[in-house]
Amino acid sequence: MQGMSEKGAAQGGLRERKKRATRAALAEAAVRLAAEHGAEKVTVEAISAAAGVSVRTFFNYFDTRDDAFVVIDADAGARMRQAVLDAPAALSPLQALREAMTAELAEAEQQHELWRLHARVLHASPHLLVRTLGAHMADETELAEVIAARIRAGGATAPVSPPSCATDEERRSALDLYPRLLAAVAGTAVRISVEHWCARQEEAAFLDVFQEVFALLAAGLPAPPA
Repeated sequence: MQGMSEKGAAQGGLRERKKRATRAALAEAAVRLAAEHGAEKVTVEAISAAAGVSVRTFFNYFDTRDDAFVVIDADAGARMRQAVLDAPAALSPLQALREAMTAELAEAEQQHELWRLHARVLHASPHLLVRTLGAHMADETELAEVIAARIRAGGATAPVSPPSCATDEERRSALDLYPRLLAAVAGTAVRISVEHWCARQEEAAFLDVFQEVFALLAAGLPAPPA
């Protein structure tokens, strides 16, 4: 029975990896075609052909053509939120989020060219840019909710707590504010890390830059020496 259970789990994991690979191939094909021809000229048929799948398969992953342009990896947010929840209780919310983001950004150096093309496509198509910003804002809100849930569940507390004399209302306000701030700051930290690394790729690996950015956040953003 145990062997059958392990086999089933392995097969389930393989199926999920195949689904992720197919969705990623479709998203990449959509971005590359849009960067070359313009998003408005790219058809579902062309995206499917470039990814080596049928049009029917395309619609198993995306409801509309535009959905393929909006987010390159639509499952990344869910994986990161689960990683934050599953992180050891001894980690602070910032540390748990850093570890979750590090895992998601492990292949950033291989992906940055696709990210650059994606940014070009979005800026050339304002309606896609608006949808992408909306998707990122929704992810940020859901991440903040997960951070708050982790704190309430008894994970390591936020590094800055209300004073002991704070009222219950002030404590509730801090619990509402801290997760939202951390989620927003973390997103900005990723963007700054990518921009900094892209301009200085020969000086450091991306993950080293990312870790340095989070170290500055953890230290309270001390001013560098003149």
